[in-house]
Amino acid sequence: MPIVPAPQPWPSSPLEGRVVLVTGGAQGIGRAIAQAVLGAGGRVAIGDLDADAGRACLAEWNAGDDALFRRVDVMRERSVERYVDAALARFGRIDGLVNNAGMVDPQVPPLTQLDFADWNRRLSSLHGAFLCSRHALQALSRSDGGGAVVNIASTRAHQSEPHGEAYAAAKGGLVAFTHALALSAGPQVRVNCISPGWIATDAWRAPSRRRKPKLSRGDHAQHPAGRVGTPEDIAALAVYLLAPTLSGFTTGQEFIVDGGMSRKMQYV
Repeated sequence: MPIVPAPQPWPSSPLEGRVVLVTGGAQGIGRAIAQAVLGAGGRVAIGDLDADAGRACLAEWNAGDDALFRRVDVMRERSVERYVDAALARFGRIDGLVNNAGMVDPQVPPLTQLDFADWNRRLSSLHGAFLCSRHALQALSRSDGGGAVVNIASTRAHQSEPHGEAYAAAKGGLVAFTHALALSAGPQVRVNCISPGWIATDAWRAPSRRRKPKLSRGDHAQHPAGRVGTPEDIAALAVYLLAPTLSGFTTGQEFIVDGGMSRKMQYV
């Protein structure tokens, strides 16, 4: 028998039969990931605060029993627990978790004007990742081939503008949470994170708020890749990280997807 295996077909449906939870999954990057999961042969349970956006996803996807929506507040533990229970009741298993929910506005009032309650609210992506991982981890550890967690962080974990302390802290915390949980949950569960740069999500909002992105030539040209990113750019990587047949040896890592911007030397 040869030591080197023969060429094998590339998996066309790398998530076939697998169930993935996507928080913040009714709009933006979360919706793109959920759609990519379906396209890769998986089933998806999206959780989102926006019930109208969630119902629109189910209507537009026409995915039948392969898609589930539940309104969830990732800052409330009982809400997260009900979300995970609903997914298990529908599908009987959980193979992947994408922690995407959180506040999207990186700008806040100056630190001296920011009260503690608002600070905590703006750390929702980090708190939500903890709660969702905590309640899904047992099911993920039983997944055939191993479970996978993908945290959606941001390049703002590494670079900032004025008055972005809370957002940077939340996303930086997610990066650290990723490698720490990878060591604690492995080898049964792999944990990675994606840090997007500028991603144009305007067309991926709820139906009543959708619009074509207004981007200038300069917006695109400043990126070494020649364009602003799209939600599909993030979704493609998420599918890779969720699929054990593709990324079974990958855990504890951060993947920056920003069109090369974080490698570009810039002076004002």
